[in-house]
Amino acid sequence: MTRPDRLTGQLDPDGAVLLTVECQEGVVGKTSALPELAAAARESGALDNIARLVAGAHRAGVQVMHAVAERRPDGRGANRNARLFRAAARLPVAQHTGSAAVQIAEPIEVTEADLVVRRLHGLSPLAGTDVDALLRNLGCRTLVVTGVSANVAVPNAVFDAVNLGYEVVVPSDAIAGVPADYTAALTRHTLALVATLTTTDEVLACWRAH
Repeated sequence: MTRPDRLTGQLDPDGAVLLTVECQEGVVGKTSALPELAAAARESGALDNIARLVAGAHRAGVQVMHAVAERRPDGRGANRNARLFRAAARLPVAQHTGSAAVQIAEPIEVTEADLVVRRLHGLSPLAGTDVDALLRNLGCRTLVVTGVSANVAVPNAVFDAVNLGYEVVVPSDAIAGVPADYTAALTRHTLALVATLTTTDEVLACWRAH
């Protein structure tokens, strides 16, 4: 089977789900708590590519799922066992439940058919959340992972999905992290070992073909 044929099979709308990771206003938006990461997502074109993928998924009938990280104002239930969590608790923009910071950032479109899964703990969109159960109920075989950050949440999502038995497709121009050369190295030397690497245009072409 050639690579185009294999990718087309993986991206069959009946068995594929598009996941956006932490594409929320307080992370990649104009009021981000992490301006360097937000700038990387926008300047690299990753955020626009995610928006294109979401729109293409909607047109093709592919289920879209948005994974959002948030915390209660009192911090109850949030992790404190790593430097990252302690630093996040001190950021000027808090990802509080119900706030504008945890809404999906523009230009990504959210429709009524989309699923939004919110987590109060951990590093992964899948571990300890509803994502796996929802994917299985949807008949998902292939998870298309997009979003931020390539430093933490994206590789966690990819590894967890592979460990759970899903095939994973990563459009490498639809993820971002800091610095940019780290994202490229992670994609080439780590994600390529466990996921099918592709581009936004290739994914959209497959969905148009279906």
